[in-house]
Amino acid sequence: MPTTRRSSGNVRTGGRQSTLSFNHRVTKSVPKSTKDLDSKPAKQSPLTTHVSSVKVEEPTSDEEREIKDQFEEKPIQGELEQEPQVAQPGPVVEPEKSEAELRAQKITDSQINKYWQGLERERKAKRVHQEELTVAEKVLRYWDVSSQYGPCVGMDRLRRWKRAEKLGLNPPLEVLAVLQKEDMKGTGGIEKAHIDEILNSTAVGAI
Repeated sequence: MPTTRRSSGNVRTGGRQSTLSFNHRVTKSVPKSTKDLDSKPAKQSPLTTHVSSVKVEEPTSDEEREIKDQFEEKPIQGELEQEPQVAQPGPVVEPEKSEAELRAQKITDSQINKYWQGLERERKAKRVHQEELTVAEKVLRYWDVSSQYGPCVGMDRLRRWKRAEKLGLNPPLEVLAVLQKEDMKGTGGIEKAHIDEILNSTAVGAI
């Protein structure tokens, strides 16, 4: 019996799907305007052409050059080379001394000794535990315990003397003279009262 030929149309054989083919050409039409935009270059604006063709003319006359130089920014000569000036400390101005301080400067050591001897004669008994102290230290310690001139704790001796003078208590000029002389000698701790040092001391046996 002769074999029959089967057509390969849309009939599925053996449950298998037919193979798709992509070899066909696209027949969809493309708008003409789109083709023109792709093929033709963009037209340049006439304003752009005009601006690009304008050339900046250089000044020809001397007056035009001077005007141009005035508007051009030029670095100021000497600003970069000039070093920053360091402020130098001026002379120390000493405060004016009062009349009492000027009078105290004229008091001599012999006058201070005479002042102390007068205080010693007022006592009935000789002072003890002051044999190693100088006359200046004795005068200042006596000044510390003179309660009629105000408290001495928490205030230096010179400030206390000036405070007593302002209050009209007539503090002795010899005390101010001793403070000035010891300050010129550079004696340390001369401004602080001895009692203030004792009260502020926390070490055992420091008294």
